[in-house]
Amino acid sequence: MEKKNDRLGIKQLVTTAADLYHLAMATASTKFSSSSSFYPSAAFIASSNSLNEVCTLDKYNWFLHRMYARGEYDRIQQFIHIQSHRNTYMTYVQALVHRQQGLIVEALELFQRCAIESPSLTNIKQVAKSLALLGRYRLAIDAYQEALTLTTNDWEILHNLGLCHTHLNELKQAKEYFLQALQITEIQDASFLALGKVYLLEGERTEAEALYEQGVRRNPESVELYTQLGLVAFEKANYTKAFECFGTALTFSPTHTPAIMAACQVIQKHGDADVALSKYRIIYRRKPECVQVWNNIGMCFFSKKKFVAAVSCLKRANYLAPFELYVLYNLALVHLYLQQNASAAIFLESAIRINKKHAPSYTLL
Repeated sequence: MEKKNDRLGIKQLVTTAADLYHLAMATASTKFSSSSSFYPSAAFIASSNSLNEVCTLDKYNWFLHRMYARGEYDRIQQFIHIQSHRNTYMTYVQALVHRQQGLIVEALELFQRCAIESPSLTNIKQVAKSLALLGRYRLAIDAYQEALTLTTNDWEILHNLGLCHTHLNELKQAKEYFLQALQITEIQDASFLALGKVYLLEGERTEAEALYEQGVRRNPESVELYTQLGLVAFEKANYTKAFECFGTALTFSPTHTPAIMAACQVIQKHGDADVALSKYRIIYRRKPECVQVWNNIGMCFFSKKKFVAAVSCLKRANYLAPFELYVLYNLALVHLYLQQNASAAIFLESAIRINKKHAPSYTLL
């Protein structure tokens, strides 16, 4: 019954849209008398008829756009299904709906059809984006390179090219595209974050820190940039700067989970386990299956000499991520403190299997 009502509603909307269109066309048309010197010629009438045919195909574009903006994806599918003919924009919107619903392959096919019918910059970019979502980064790079032939200063194309090269572990090419993207605009903090990640992957922490500092100057309200800058400072044992960055990030977004987590690590590092535990409760409500939260809570209990609670939390973290090195190492450390040497040895051997170069595991073993 509900489906029938939805179909009736769609038909009523289509009828209303058609009435509005015909009313607009009738109002806009000029009335000519046969005796007037401005009486339209046969060529003018023919061109008007062809124009009306094009308008007939495109007159529902605004209607589709409004439904897509409202998130009425089911109604869009029903509306397109009842149409006997389709234009490029209908196919384009249907592809967007498919991608929103997770049907990436179907969306790619429709975007490719749009690119064949109208090889515009927008259609080619959508094909490349769909290829990247499918993990076909090499083909996505080819599509973005084709899009660059139509424009030279498109930040989105250069940034996405950098992301594709990053996924292919081609870090040198990725850095070049991210730097080109930042030359076009420094307002987009995504390029700062992506380029900083590349620097960190290459072990260039000083360059990453300098880049993040430049990013927060250009984007003073970017929570992600302040969080990343604080994490780099935390790794360099500059806890004062790290805590200031995390505090600034939480000022702009008090519920930003990565910033809360990082601030808790600084607090925990200074030995204030009670305050850290109170903050971890906030994160737990949002991410109850976060491995890092359970691991850190367990180590807070360990610092408070609550060993049963510590083992329980660490076991929970180990259940959620059996191959996390730091969880296995912490479990071994707690069991050694409890003089359960056999259990500690089992966890240490598991940690060494994961990373044979982890020196602390060999030391405890």
